[in-house]
Amino acid sequence: MSKSFNLILFDTESTRKHLLPLTYTRPISGLRVGITTLAEKWEVAYNREISYLTEDYLSEKFSGPKETNLTNNLYVAGGVIPTPAILMALHALDFEVKLVSNGELVGFRSSQLVSFNDLDSFTTSLDAKEFEGELDIIKHPWDIFRLNGKIIRSDFETLTKRRTSQPINDPATITYNEDQIFVEEGAKVTAAVLNASNGPIYIGKNAEIQEGSLIRGPLALCEGAVVNMGAKLRGDNTVGPYSKVGGEVSNSVILGYSNKGHDGFIGNSVIGEWCNLGADTNTSNLKNNYAEVRLWDYGSGRFAKTGLQFCGLIMGDHSKCGINTMFNTGTVVGVNSNIFGSGFPRNFIPSYAWGGASGFTTYQTKKAFEVAGVVMQRRKKELTETEEQILTHIFEVSAPYRVWEKEN
Repeated sequence: MSKSFNLILFDTESTRKHLLPLTYTRPISGLRVGITTLAEKWEVAYNREISYLTEDYLSEKFSGPKETNLTNNLYVAGGVIPTPAILMALHALDFEVKLVSNGELVGFRSSQLVSFNDLDSFTTSLDAKEFEGELDIIKHPWDIFRLNGKIIRSDFETLTKRRTSQPINDPATITYNEDQIFVEEGAKVTAAVLNASNGPIYIGKNAEIQEGSLIRGPLALCEGAVVNMGAKLRGDNTVGPYSKVGGEVSNSVILGYSNKGHDGFIGNSVIGEWCNLGADTNTSNLKNNYAEVRLWDYGSGRFAKTGLQFCGLIMGDHSKCGINTMFNTGTVVGVNSNIFGSGFPRNFIPSYAWGGASGFTTYQTKKAFEVAGVVMQRRKKELTETEEQILTHIFEVSAPYRVWEKEN
């Protein structure tokens, strides 16, 4: 493949819908699984800047190729996890040929730039080459936590290869299998137990693990993230950048800039950015009858089978819940919702919902944006005009799900 080419991570409309509400605010490749986002994995794999092919309302924030005159464009499905076998197969592609795996579009190479709206029709006409290897791809929200431990292991190997960890000098910290613990510059660990016997523990730049924390790998603690005193992290967890966790967490992914700082349990869950879980919030991740969990699927407009016995909470960006909130097994919460009150709220809470088990009203954008601005300022970030436009679009397209508006 030529040195000069565009690397474009594309969304398809159908896959984006299945990954809502997490993809309301980002392309598929903006999702974090393992240590880094999918986009960051591809940047490392090809050692070049990536660009995005996604819905128009996201395109100003997640832009397309800067080099629009290049006739060598490699397109990769945003949910695909890069592996050496995938990279080799993509490298070998001829122009106007697509790589597929059991009917799943992996990528294609083209001499022209394709628009998001024309993507399906364009790729249908291409010759297909079958990929024979193993494919890990994020197609549903539960794939994020289901694959997380495996991908933490892979990311750990990639990010730490031929590098030396910062030492853990705290005499009160106990480590197991220390060669599988990597500490970046500026990170702090105090009086904790770090057990990497079952998987690696990655502690990002300026991250902190406070006193009394019990940590089992695999764990990805990203840059600036904090594990509060006495927390219990039971494995296969990712704590995204500048997030805070406390209490008990199992096989969950926090995308970034979110707080679950107090006691309470979350398991087999994915929490978006700029979320806050009040003290003693608990998620059920197992049905009382041990049956397969069904989860609301935006793509089909109904509750879909996950094939999983364990599945907790999927929460979109900017959503919050009050103290002592109890989420049923397999609950989906949209973007910019605020849940509070006693009892179990419904299993599907749409975007811009305000309330709980006793009922909901609409969380209007003016108030939601005021709160978002304050929350982001605490992390020295600003709610930009572009982000407000994205959130306004989400308010409009999610209106059909707010059934109480029709009832009033």
